[in-house]
Amino acid sequence: MGILENKTRARVFYKYLSTVYDRINPFIWNEEMRADALSLLDFPDPEEAMVLDVGCGTGFGTAGLLEHVDTVYALDQSEHQLEKAYAKFGKRGPVAFHRGDAERLPFATDTFDVVWSSGSIEYWPDPVRTLREFRRVLKPGGQVLVVGPTNPENTITQKLADAIMLFYDEYEADRMFKTAGFEDVKHTFMGPSYSPDVAITTIGRAPE
Repeated sequence: MGILENKTRARVFYKYLSTVYDRINPFIWNEEMRADALSLLDFPDPEEAMVLDVGCGTGFGTAGLLEHVDTVYALDQSEHQLEKAYAKFGKRGPVAFHRGDAERLPFATDTFDVVWSSGSIEYWPDPVRTLREFRRVLKPGGQVLVVGPTNPENTITQKLADAIMLFYDEYEADRMFKTAGFEDVKHTFMGPSYSPDVAITTIGRAPE
């Protein structure tokens, strides 16, 4: 397990990263990538859609989701990241914010049409457990979409990366999502022009 796959360490990490996150993020996870990921989802009627953003951070993914639906539920464990998100969207408005743990979502079973998570899975201590929690809160047939970092090509770099947090390939993603009970699991590689395969986007459906 990497050093940032620990909730306490991750919270401390984001306490400091939150001050520069919005300046750094576009070099790794940009609007074009976000739009490509959003195009993979089937959104219900915007007024009725129930959508959850897990690990919302400062709200970059949340903003993209609001282009498709009227309301987004957003959760993050970092109070510092959430403060940045509040400044963008307000505490009361189109985003219903929650501070909490992805492994123990504070929502009822069969609540959401879509669960989205970008840039969060790499910090989860137990990804399969968290994905099972996503499946629990999804309505039957609901979609999940998770964006995470792919394995570096260089073996030495990969060992260093794994010592920090989770990096994985499509085979590991397939295993995790199917073990968690998702169906129709598919993977797409994305990235900025200088590194087009830096991220893996996985979608799946909760069983009907």
